[in-house]
Amino acid sequence: MTEPSYLPSSNPRVPEAVHPFRHCLPVQMRFSDIDMLGHLNNNVYLIFMDLAKIEYFGAINGKPVTANELCMVVANINCDFVAPSFLGNALEVWTQVTHIGEKSVKLEQRIVDRNTGETKCIGRTIMAGFDPATLLSAPIAPRWVKLMETFEQRTLQGKQPGI
Repeated sequence: MTEPSYLPSSNPRVPEAVHPFRHCLPVQMRFSDIDMLGHLNNNVYLIFMDLAKIEYFGAINGKPVTANELCMVVANINCDFVAPSFLGNALEVWTQVTHIGEKSVKLEQRIVDRNTGETKCIGRTIMAGFDPATLLSAPIAPRWVKLMETFEQRTLQGKQPGI
């Protein structure tokens, strides 16, 4: 299998990726996703990122995952919109895990026009470990840490620079 290739953006507002993206999900835009100005509605970007998160975890797991198996919930999402998307743009979502803490996982996602390489937005998500039986926070399971580090081909746990 050929590894997907994320194209760096020519937009100066888009920082260069620190690590390579190893997961890509093409997404389909629908007419109902467009707002009054003819742009892709901002909440649809988050829907696309959610789809890509589930696909990412299924890819590293080797099969689809259930919420009870993953045992992580979204705790925070930030999204920088850097260029508008329009009906007909061929969009894809690039996903990577950037850091794993004791009870959290940080992801970066970029929605990109696959034909031009233009980055449309950059999303950063923190997922918290969660125990569905107690409904409380929980450490990230070692199995998931190993799967993420193997997939990303680097160590993800430990102190982050600047923290």
